[in-house]
Amino acid sequence: MAEDKRKLQRRNFTYYMRVLDKMTGKLIGQISDISTGGFKIESAHPLPVGIELNLYIDQMNEISDKSYLAFTARTRWCQIDPYDPTVYNVGFQLVNMTPADYNIFVKMFNTYGSQKGAHQRSNSDYSWR
Repeated sequence: MAEDKRKLQRRNFTYYMRVLDKMTGKLIGQISDISTGGFKIESAHPLPVGIELNLYIDQMNEISDKSYLAFTARTRWCQIDPYDPTVYNVGFQLVNMTPADYNIFVKMFNTYGSQKGAHQRSNSDYSWR
């Protein structure tokens, strides 16, 4: 079994939340897994690994005054789902997000992550480039 090299706790995402391309508005996928440093989506299409995309997540208004989060993320990996060969799982690493939006992202992690235990990091714990 391959070693898991992740340093941040991951949680299954229990809420339907879409990730869209900020420039085109095109649906990239739905979040299925989240950590405080990134997320995994289920996508109908494969994405190249190592590219940076300007994305946004909509439907934020249940946990925030905002209706969306805009940010930059990098694809870290992409593979066909082992249970559904019509779906691609794509891992993203957060690259650039405002501190206020990052606090909302952490709130998403705590609110919609399926594992117990709240995350105590703040936006100052994440290094932005």
